[in-house]
Amino acid sequence: MTSDFKLVSSSKISISELMLPSHTNFSGKIHGGYILQLLDQIAFASASKFSGNYCVTASVDTVNFLKPIEVGELVTMKASVNYVGRSSMVVGIRVEAENIQTGVIKHCNSSYFTMVAKDKEGKSVQVPGLILSSLEEVRRFRKAIKHIEIKKEVEEHEKVANVSSIEDLASLDKYNVLLEIS
Repeated sequence: MTSDFKLVSSSKISISELMLPSHTNFSGKIHGGYILQLLDQIAFASASKFSGNYCVTASVDTVNFLKPIEVGELVTMKASVNYVGRSSMVVGIRVEAENIQTGVIKHCNSSYFTMVAKDKEGKSVQVPGLILSSLEEVRRFRKAIKHIEIKKEVEEHEKVANVSSIEDLASLDKYNVLLEIS
């Protein structure tokens, strides 16, 4: 392979951080906003490591909070580039929390960030191609392609949707909503 392609492993980043009382929300669990901040940092690190360029967050495509994180747990985030376009990369992130007293590990979050590589003038730059070296990497790549296709379909639907039509308004009767449009 040429140097225009890189292995997924060249994008892998792992960070761990002990969760402190200062990271909690009003219910005493770790604040989701704090986790989002850490997710953005690791997505940046993974994309920048892979592309060799400064990267910006273009979109946060999925953030699934699966289980709460407790004070005192050791949170480990694992990130890698799952997909590359011309200048964009989809970074997949898995978040696990370990009870350091019992050793029990739980999967708390899965996230997908779209990052874009930039040059020193802030213009988008081409990123290396992705070498897929396992069936798991192929699965993640295909999943990213499908997600991108669905995202484009939703955007196209929003362009052509007629939200003021009688039919569209009538279709809302199955939801927990009351229309009071004047």
